[in-house]
Amino acid sequence: MNAITPPTRAIPIEVVFDLVCPWCYLGVARLMRMLEARRDTPVAIEWRPFLLNPDIAPGGVPRQDYLVRKFGGEDRARRLHGTIAELGRNEGIPFRFDAIRRVPQTLDAHRLVRWAARHGAADRLVMSLFSAHFCEGRDIAHHDMLAALAGAAGLDPVAARAFLATGHDVDGVHSENLRAHRLGINGVPCFVMAGGHAIAGAQEPEVLERLLDVALVESWPGRFAE
Repeated sequence: MNAITPPTRAIPIEVVFDLVCPWCYLGVARLMRMLEARRDTPVAIEWRPFLLNPDIAPGGVPRQDYLVRKFGGEDRARRLHGTIAELGRNEGIPFRFDAIRRVPQTLDAHRLVRWAARHGAADRLVMSLFSAHFCEGRDIAHHDMLAALAGAAGLDPVAARAFLATGHDVDGVHSENLRAHRLGINGVPCFVMAGGHAIAGAQEPEVLERLLDVALVESWPGRFAE
């Protein structure tokens, strides 16, 4: 599919995700790899929060307790994590599940992503949050850690820490989570392109690219030809 003239408006790509979902990290990494190869196609990523563990306390839960509750025990989790780690290596992601001591609540991390989006740095922050949790075992519920990661993403860490202390956007995150469920999204990641083309799962870049091309053709009829 070849562009006759480039699109004049960015294609919106909604990413419904949670920051403690390894499949989301994998899927987002594949999306970014696809978009890197399609720099001529303007897109605007909209990060939509999904709370996989809405009942986790603000301080998180010990990883062992979480694995028993989620997977029935560590053996099953280890097999699954081994599969994910192998897939991650192909994307340059050094998953370190053994480094994770507590599974954090992600409400504040999602709040920070929404704040970062207003400053044009959400994409960088999301990738930093994923890496901090899955590759370093950092506590991405702790405000000092979140502020430091905001600073690494080019934002003002003092302003980030002040924002987190306000409690702003708590309702916004919960509203987005409810919206996702109402749309029938019960698992993540889920990618929605141009508001109407959705696909779930950590899809290969080629699959995401085909979906992007369909969105382009339907968004700008007459601009593209086979």
